[in-house]
Amino acid sequence: MIPERIEPRDLDKGARAELKTLSKENADWVARHLVAASEFLDDDPELAHQHATSAARRAGRIAVVRETLAITAYATGDFSLALRELRTYRRISGSNDQLPLMVDSERGVGRPDRALEVGRAVDRAELPVAVQVSLAIAMSGARLDLGQPELALAELEIPQLDPDRAYSYSPALFSAYAEVLEELGRTAEAAEWRARTARAEAALGAPAEAELVEIFEIEEEGEPEPEAQAEPAAESEPATESEPNHDDPGAVLEDDVAAVIAEGEALDAESNDAESNVAESNEAEAHDTESNEGGRDGAVPSAH
Repeated sequence: MIPERIEPRDLDKGARAELKTLSKENADWVARHLVAASEFLDDDPELAHQHATSAARRAGRIAVVRETLAITAYATGDFSLALRELRTYRRISGSNDQLPLMVDSERGVGRPDRALEVGRAVDRAELPVAVQVSLAIAMSGARLDLGQPELALAELEIPQLDPDRAYSYSPALFSAYAEVLEELGRTAEAAEWRARTARAEAALGAPAEAELVEIFEIEEEGEPEPEAQAEPAAESEPATESEPNHDDPGAVLEDDVAAVIAEGEALDAESNDAESNVAESNEAEAHDTESNEGGRDGAVPSAH
């Protein structure tokens, strides 16, 4: 069950906007499950995945719902399901922001060559800077999987690998660079980059603060305070009037991944995805299941 303290308005403002194609009651119910999935992701990924699955049963054509299901599947180690849901999310949303997770999921199913192909299929210059960095780290990991440490190091040598400044993504990038240097036997350099990782984390402060992309000087002292190079941070939702708190309409947190997969396959067929082999009978069965569970309130894919 969803904890009573979780309210629909706890969901990010942008995500809530995507749920407007649903009825008010259904949108609130789905929003609460998405918030629960986010809250439990780190400490109990299986429970987070159950919440995401429950949301997908009612709103499987909403991009943020499929994205959440993909992330929780990845967290539980179900890389095949994560890949399926990430592809569906990308078709619905038109966004490549989860490309690094797709690359890592390809690695998870044992296809590092395919992971590199997926990562190279998109112009990195068109991605947000933080996504570029995450992609570089994932691509470096795929190179290591293939026994190519020199190329793994080259994947990380991007403009954002700046030892004198720290952004929200810098600790992860510095740490990945140190690991590859260690793999190459360059232990002294690896130690230097680990020290930079620690200084970057200290400069950025708490995780909540690290979401900001302000620049921090981490080695030089006495410098003028640098300008913030702000990537737009996620806007927090302003306080609004309290919304009615609807009870969970009889839903149980059962593992209904099969129904979600069936819908994902139906979406694959509708978009003529080359990887889809779904028959019309499976699509009809999936929609029958949806109608038995309360329907999806006529939700349609949203494009971004």
